[in-house]
Amino acid sequence: MAKKNVIIIGAAGRDFHNFNTYYRNNPDFNVVAFTAAQIPDIDGRKYPAELAGELYPEGIPIYDQSELPKLIKELDAEDCVFSYSDVPYNYVMNMSALVNANGANFVLLGTEGTMVKSTKPVIAVGAVRTGCGKSQTSRRVIELLMERGLKVVAVRHPMPYGDLVKQKVQRFATVEDLDKHECTIEEMEEYEPHVTRGNVIYAGVDYEAILRAAEEDPSGCDVILWDGGNNDFPFYKSDLTITVVDPHRPGHELSYYPGEATLRIADVVVINKMDSAGPEAIQIVRENIRKVYPNAIVVDGASPIKVDDPSIIKGKRVLVVEDGPTLTHGEMKLGAGTVAANKYGAAELVDPRPYTVGKLSETFKIYPNIGTLLPAMGYGEQQRKDLETTINNTDCDSVIIGTPIDLNRIVKIDKPNTRVYYDLQEIGYPNLDEIVGDFVKKHNLG
Repeated sequence: MAKKNVIIIGAAGRDFHNFNTYYRNNPDFNVVAFTAAQIPDIDGRKYPAELAGELYPEGIPIYDQSELPKLIKELDAEDCVFSYSDVPYNYVMNMSALVNANGANFVLLGTEGTMVKSTKPVIAVGAVRTGCGKSQTSRRVIELLMERGLKVVAVRHPMPYGDLVKQKVQRFATVEDLDKHECTIEEMEEYEPHVTRGNVIYAGVDYEAILRAAEEDPSGCDVILWDGGNNDFPFYKSDLTITVVDPHRPGHELSYYPGEATLRIADVVVINKMDSAGPEAIQIVRENIRKVYPNAIVVDGASPIKVDDPSIIKGKRVLVVEDGPTLTHGEMKLGAGTVAANKYGAAELVDPRPYTVGKLSETFKIYPNIGTLLPAMGYGEQQRKDLETTINNTDCDSVIIGTPIDLNRIVKIDKPNTRVYYDLQEIGYPNLDEIVGDFVKKHNLG
């Protein structure tokens, strides 16, 4: 029987994982192309032969997603596999209509065929949208495990924007490792909080190879912590799955792909940001959790903030810089920096749009609803320079840094600035301390 020609529709993450786990060594399929969206400068490259395996000695070309209709016909593609995350359901079905209209099958791969089994106990942390607070939830779980004397190795959902061969398996144990691996701002925001707390984190491209390296990490490994990205479901089979929901976006937990799947596979659901969300919104989220998972353990949580120097905010015209993906495909209208501006009495949030340059100007065209906040975009050196120029161009008194890392380490800011910090804080019971304690007992880790 002839092989099926397959196009994988992706964004430099889940698409590569789906290929590696489901298609790479499968003689029944021939992956003829990847298409790329969301991440700049990925198209026009190849998924390299060194990673693609013996069935693909020339590697696999990556095209811009806009070329998909033409590619289906020219490459005689029978299946098109949608493989990226945090998009609304109508977007997914519009893509399905486009694929079907051009003659191909629209495919969504599930958990069973794409999850890798670990030799260690695994806790997975995910979310129903980008920006729910899964990173601080991951940090909280790791702290609870470390308090019990356990060695935790984190593995982060992929963000491979550079040389894919070099990025096959990446290990981060120190801040210097971030420079060694030429990390983007987006990568630093995820990795740096881990290494500064004293635990190792892995990432890269080949997630089975990454898992095997993490299990044998030289610092020791008792537990693998999957630190999810976007609203994707885990790459690893999990012994405890925690999903974070966000009452600032009530209803999104049932209307974004694959966030609802991530909610449905959860053992524990954390309702975060209850300190800054309205009671009506919180109730909508509670009811939606019960609709799809009436027996879920629900943890109430908050993300209280603190700042280095409140005087830099009070009465000032401030520029608020927030986590980039949270504002762009996460569609959030506020972040930690905005909360800090309101809490500490900023006189005005200065609109950065008249002052943007280069790729940041393009970002506001692609995502016109960002508003008066500045996303800390830094997928490459040019974006980083554009971010620095935009901050320094902006006519403001001071800058609030609402990103998970201190931007002063990455860009030179010539204005007074202060950084915002935030961690997960559970409210009442059940809480993660109890849940992690039960996990430790169940797996005889104590």
